[in-house]
Amino acid sequence: MNPKYEAAFKPFTFRSGIEIKNRIVMAPMTNTASHENGEVSDEEIAYYEERTGGVGAVITACTYVRRNGKGFPGEFGADSDELIPSLRRVAKAIHDKGSKAILQIFHGGRMCPPEELLDRQTIAPSAVAPEREDAMVPREMTPEEITDMVHAFGEATRRAIEAGYDGVEIHGANTYLIQQFFSPHSNRREDKWGGTLEKRMAFPLAVVDAVKKAVADYATKPFLVGYRLSPEERENPGITMDDTLQLVDRLADLELDYLHISVGAFWNGSIRDENDKTSRVVMIHERVGDKVPVIGVGMLRTPDEVMEAFGSGVPLIALGRELIMEPKWVQKVQAGEEVNIRTTLSKKDQKELAISDQMWEYYTSIPGWLPIV
Repeated sequence: MNPKYEAAFKPFTFRSGIEIKNRIVMAPMTNTASHENGEVSDEEIAYYEERTGGVGAVITACTYVRRNGKGFPGEFGADSDELIPSLRRVAKAIHDKGSKAILQIFHGGRMCPPEELLDRQTIAPSAVAPEREDAMVPREMTPEEITDMVHAFGEATRRAIEAGYDGVEIHGANTYLIQQFFSPHSNRREDKWGGTLEKRMAFPLAVVDAVKKAVADYATKPFLVGYRLSPEERENPGITMDDTLQLVDRLADLELDYLHISVGAFWNGSIRDENDKTSRVVMIHERVGDKVPVIGVGMLRTPDEVMEAFGSGVPLIALGRELIMEPKWVQKVQAGEEVNIRTTLSKKDQKELAISDQMWEYYTSIPGWLPIV
């Protein structure tokens, strides 16, 4: 290995006691390959087996904590004890290759495709549709449903523990339900779950509490809890960076293992103010990095780009699309073979890359998302 990359391969120990062998993790990526009943498919297991081993940890694709939160076709579930064997298959596939396994838990809220829901009706903090063409107006959740949803995140965590995972990542990003409660666009409530900034934080913080309680009640060995967030929203009203900095201040006091900052590119500035070029990942790290480690992500394709990001002080980097195209990205850097890292996706490589037809269709349906040749 080139000595200039050695810093990326130092072990890292989280607050919970979980240690990963290096500072690179696999980002959570939807792969649309599970069965309709929420069970993981053989194709999905093969996909994870191909991409684990090199990275210190794998953060899985999101799993719904309630069936009415299914956000994608072919998403696997964590909403029932009947799915624990399915969840266990994924954890085992990751562990067998030598990486830690982190289950991402999620509810899509108003962003769920209605056709994926049993009753075809989305739910959200308030009856406000997202700003996109032909979006459904969601049904406003009742106070009882909100309390039940908080409990559901705790129950999904219990299932992750029973299935053998090393931790969970709470998906509070990308405009899904947890972010919808924090957003002044999607949350227009006037009860204890909405209104002021403090009340808009109530649901995310309650979810963290429920998850941490499940860990305290059920985990018999170290088990980590991470939280993923998106720093800003384009909508008006929408989440501002000032809102987010106040949220991360609160999250930093909850003894989480990490904050994972979901942005299009690691060095991106504000999506609300084109004149503000400061990296949102770096800004959050500088705000709370002394209390909780930050995972940075986004358009870090080469080892040199990853090392430049580490130079900001951010201690952990997630790779997503890079591992779709090059499952052995980490191993090739370790072996001094970085010149052989794939940087494009080719149909002729689909089988070798363990990409199912469903995944291929999904990955190639997003214009410009991957460089396809």
